[in-house]
Amino acid sequence: MHKTNVEVTVGSVIAAFLENCGVRTAFGVISIHNMPILDAFGERGVVRFVPARGEAGGTNMADSYARSTGKLGVCLTSTGTAAGNAAGAMVEALTAGTPMLHITGQIESQYLDQGLSYIHEAPDQLTMLHAVSKAAFRVRSAETAISTIKHAVQVALTAPTGPVSVEIPIDIQAALIIAPEDLTPLEVPVYQPSSDALDRLAEKLVRAHRPMLWLGGGARHAGDAVRRLMKLGFGIVSSTQGRGIVSETDPQTLGSFNLHKPVENFYQTCDAMLVVGSRLRGNETLKYQLKLPRPLYRVDVDPANEGRCYETQSFVQGDARLVLEGLADRLEGKMSVDPKFLGDLQAARKAAVASLVDGLGPYSALVSALQDAVGDNFNWVRDVTVSNSTWGNRYLYLSSPLAGVHALGGGIGQGLAMGIGAAVGAAQNAPGKKTFCLAGDGGFILNLGEMATAVQEEADMVIVLMNDKGYGVIKNIQDAQYGGRRHYVELHTPDYAQLCQSLGMRHTRVSDLGQIKDALKQATSQKGPFMLEVDMLSIGTFKTAFAGPPVNQPEPATLQS
Repeated sequence: MHKTNVEVTVGSVIAAFLENCGVRTAFGVISIHNMPILDAFGERGVVRFVPARGEAGGTNMADSYARSTGKLGVCLTSTGTAAGNAAGAMVEALTAGTPMLHITGQIESQYLDQGLSYIHEAPDQLTMLHAVSKAAFRVRSAETAISTIKHAVQVALTAPTGPVSVEIPIDIQAALIIAPEDLTPLEVPVYQPSSDALDRLAEKLVRAHRPMLWLGGGARHAGDAVRRLMKLGFGIVSSTQGRGIVSETDPQTLGSFNLHKPVENFYQTCDAMLVVGSRLRGNETLKYQLKLPRPLYRVDVDPANEGRCYETQSFVQGDARLVLEGLADRLEGKMSVDPKFLGDLQAARKAAVASLVDGLGPYSALVSALQDAVGDNFNWVRDVTVSNSTWGNRYLYLSSPLAGVHALGGGIGQGLAMGIGAAVGAAQNAPGKKTFCLAGDGGFILNLGEMATAVQEEADMVIVLMNDKGYGVIKNIQDAQYGGRRHYVELHTPDYAQLCQSLGMRHTRVSDLGQIKDALKQATSQKGPFMLEVDMLSIGTFKTAFAGPPVNQPEPATLQS
């Protein structure tokens, strides 16, 4: 690409630019509408392409790869139906704020938007992509292809980050152009906080004697600044997306035990909370009824978050790391924290953990064995399932913000593909780091074909499949709200031992949790994919049934005399 006056395809230029962005892995499904780009990947030999079995899976893989490595995720799909297949996974990436580039093909320019019912065209595809992306662009000429891709990558990486889609007609991908001399990525802007705003917030925080930091996904890069505030006495709690910014074994954090009743009671003894980079999502705040400390202050790059969900007493717009560093500079040597504060925080966490473990019933043995087996260097990927809602979102304890990946949008069936993306990322960026993927049988079967991808790509992952042969959470909701009437929740389930054997995937089934330690030793003894199937029908139910996101119950009315 450094030679002048050399004609190359647009697809080859895009491949070279992505290499300059540090991209070394991409995911997706090859088709006639993205072959010029993928042919360039193959011929250049720099970017590894992971061929998923479906566009949804490939997009989930790219999403998880980005979250677990801190790098740009890249996925490629075909146009029309194929781009539509990716839409649900794009919604997940959008919910999580994942920096990701989605390149999708498009039919030939001369037939585009003509209403000709041309094969592979989706009418108004760009509008669909706008709806499921942070931004969406169409390449309209060979001459503007690279500038469009440069802009798309910049937008994806600019906070608040998110997935960006670019559709490229196939004739433009294959067009010959003079190799550009400059394939340097555009600079990613960083929001600088106002010094005056930092001064005002510091003046308020210095008065606090029991201050808390609530950390969301927007603070994942701000760990060093967070630790500076911890040294000043701040306590920590995190959202699901903010897990691991501070090691969850640190005695100064509540971890992700953010809405348990002992913790809510503890909040009422705090005299300030600073929410950093979090949307305070409904399922993590009891549908916005969780009683958080007052006054409540917020930091975010998105000014629309001021006052969203909760009344805000003070707001600072800016990059989380820069804001927290600025506050630490202003507060060092000036805080006077209650000496009983840390002990009260630890007592609240201990009570929350005890309540959670008690509700697990027999599955406390599984959680304990997993915590012992994973060590410190692992990825923890979770699908939406009863087990994750019950314990996976709080256990296993994470020590890195890149270690946790969860289907934040609430869609089931994405865990397997996400596990593959995280495992591929670990193989490239952190050799020896094993990925553990928690899934339920109801969701797992949605993307069953990606098991073949896991085997083909030798993904170093342990799939913990919680199998109760049905939609467990829906059963619990039917019991709680529909008089126990069971409709449409029993599922015909594969024999996973035979299925794994046919695919060349190692497998074991646990029907007694007394076997779990030996099963985990077997699962982790070799590299590559392993399915650890937990036979829930033999083991039994949780002591406490999970029947949907918890909500705060209103105080009972009292009669006035």
